[in-house]
Amino acid sequence: MNDWPEGWSGDNRGDRYGRGSASAQPESARVMRQVRRGQAAPGQGAYGRQGPSAPPYGNSVPPQQPSYVNGQGHGGGYDGGDGYDSGYNTGQVYGSPGGGGHGGPGDPGGVRGPRPAPNWRKRIKWTAIVVITGLIVTTVGTYFWADSKLNREVDLSKVIDRPEQGEGTNYLIVGSDSRAGLSSEQKKQLHTGSAEGKRTDSMMILHTGSNGDTLISLPRDSDVEIPTFVGSESGKTYKGTGRHVKLNAAYAEDGPELLVRTVEYNTGLKIDHYVEIGFAGFANIVDAVGGVEIEIPKGGMKDTKSGADFKAGTQTLNGDQALAFVRTRYALAGSDLDRTKNQQKFLNALANQVATPSTILNPFKLYPTMGAGLDSLVVDKDMGLYSLAKMFWAMKGVNGGDGKSMNMPISGSTGGNLVWDKAKVKTLVDELKNDEKVTVSGN
Repeated sequence: MNDWPEGWSGDNRGDRYGRGSASAQPESARVMRQVRRGQAAPGQGAYGRQGPSAPPYGNSVPPQQPSYVNGQGHGGGYDGGDGYDSGYNTGQVYGSPGGGGHGGPGDPGGVRGPRPAPNWRKRIKWTAIVVITGLIVTTVGTYFWADSKLNREVDLSKVIDRPEQGEGTNYLIVGSDSRAGLSSEQKKQLHTGSAEGKRTDSMMILHTGSNGDTLISLPRDSDVEIPTFVGSESGKTYKGTGRHVKLNAAYAEDGPELLVRTVEYNTGLKIDHYVEIGFAGFANIVDAVGGVEIEIPKGGMKDTKSGADFKAGTQTLNGDQALAFVRTRYALAGSDLDRTKNQQKFLNALANQVATPSTILNPFKLYPTMGAGLDSLVVDKDMGLYSLAKMFWAMKGVNGGDGKSMNMPISGSTGGNLVWDKAKVKTLVDELKNDEKVTVSGN
């Protein structure tokens, strides 16, 4: 009896793998591919041993199955010598070192070597390059941002008959009582009043040089002569008549250019740069750094005109309080002279606060502080960021004890105006022009 279905005889089955097949070719993809150690020799079976073909289909005795003992195959042509790879039985992972199998793609030779150690020198090099590049980009960006905020409105080329250039650099630093940009509520809050125009509440000359920096306060009530000048707006020449006024009146009459002309005429010292800050800008800078710690002298300070009302002792002043402190003079025994001392004292505290690591290294505090200051500054057309930074660090150094701070020497008063001591002023100016150590003392 034919065990094969109709149409399938022993002759037409052909060379099939598996059921009665003597061929080494698989019948279909259903047959699992076996791992061989070597190529079968002619006349050998599919797994590298001599033996008969698979029994015909229907044989009542099934082919002998391999048994595995300690990873070795026995029987049925599956021994552990050169036949079936026993790696599966021993739990070895193919492609791993010592596994005896084939590695993955790109692993020639069947064994994957150890992962190479990281190249730390290369990593550190590229990290340094990225950090340095970031710092350069940030620095350049900050420079152009800050430079664009400077209000270069003062044209010193309009100042006529200027003194000869001396050694070092001279800055005229002005605190203006301008109410520009302040609302009625802010004017009331800051006790500025509503006077039209602009006046100067404080004026200082800062000299920077190789023999120490010097900060000289010019009392606003100083008696000065208005010289011949050219109007900053009209371009018209106004002849000097010998009239004497308080120093701050020169600013009120024709602005920064006439103030520079008047200071140069009455001192003989050439001013290289002009810097001005108004009420609102000053208060904003103080608020941006989180307030400034200052020591109020014994007895406290109270002035209804400036709004000052402080008890004695160390305390932190906000922007409004700081403005009241530097403007107070009616509560002081020395009036304007004592006020200039308080202004220098506060500038020292402010500069030290701005220069602390908590401000410089904190972009959330540094940029608002720079923005508040630069937005409110008015400078001359030739002022650059480098000169401005140099001025700031010189002021910090002077007020910190690395230089000298003083008032302009005073010899007396006339009609309420403070008269400068001409002999001392001449010595002071000569020492500054020659960039010598200042020996003159002020009031």
